[in-house]
Amino acid sequence: MRQYQKIFALIAFTLTAVFSLQVQAQSADNGRFLSLAPPTGLPIIPVMEGWIANPDGTTSFSFGYINRNDVPVDIPVGTANYIEPAKYNGMQPTHFPAGRSTGMFTVTVPASEAGDDIWWHIKTGSEEALKVPGRRGVGAYELDFILPRPQGAMQPHVGFGEDGEKSAGLFAQVGEFEGNVKAGESVVLTVNVEDISERDSTDPRFVEPLPVGVQFTKYQGPGMVEFAHHDSTVIPENPYKEGDRRFRFFRQITPGQVQVEGGSGIAKVVATFSEPGEYMIHTKVDNFRGPDSSNGDQCCWSNIVQKVTVNP
Repeated sequence: MRQYQKIFALIAFTLTAVFSLQVQAQSADNGRFLSLAPPTGLPIIPVMEGWIANPDGTTSFSFGYINRNDVPVDIPVGTANYIEPAKYNGMQPTHFPAGRSTGMFTVTVPASEAGDDIWWHIKTGSEEALKVPGRRGVGAYELDFILPRPQGAMQPHVGFGEDGEKSAGLFAQVGEFEGNVKAGESVVLTVNVEDISERDSTDPRFVEPLPVGVQFTKYQGPGMVEFAHHDSTVIPENPYKEGDRRFRFFRQITPGQVQVEGGSGIAKVVATFSEPGEYMIHTKVDNFRGPDSSNGDQCCWSNIVQKVTVNP
């Protein structure tokens, strides 16, 4: 009996020692995964969201990014932020807000180039350069939300100003802001939006039209852009009482956000540019209140970009 106890003790000791060595090795090799991430200094990670087979035969590659820093990071177009082939370079973002940003821009290629890779390169400070390919062919990466979703969700339409022509798309439109803008002075940016989703009105979830979300952000530019709510913006209140467990999940809209009730209407934001120069303001219009639409589901939103020239 005592001999068996010795053998058992030896086996237990050996297993404990092996496990201890494995843990120490993992800690030594992967210590950075066991520590808290710093608030700054982390690389911007480019992401290919997927590819879209357009009805006209072209192919669009959708890109987003991950900024794990607690603050926005700016990387101008150049040797640290570029797209290959070079003819597609220039319309990628240079301003990267903190967090995950999905489907921020696309590169569309003709049918003759559908089999070629489109590379987005990003280098953050002294970090190693990262790159991601826009590549067609893998079915798991095909985005098909140009078609209606199970509950009828589709990409919303968006146009410039209060009555500009509306269209849908991951790059619905790129246009010039008309007006004299000076550094340090406020200007109102406006888009008109419409949710064209066809939902079952007999479904209790869709008795009333769902609101459309609008998010204004700096996309490119030499200085800072500060956003503020326009007087026309309705600030939603938390519909749940403090004792309700749903109360803590309510998120108030930020100064760059607008919620358009009724599924269509006008969204305005007040923007102030810190420095003169050429800017781009990106606006994402979404119907994420639908059960079949979200960033995670890669559905359903449209992007629109306004170029703003800011004078001294």
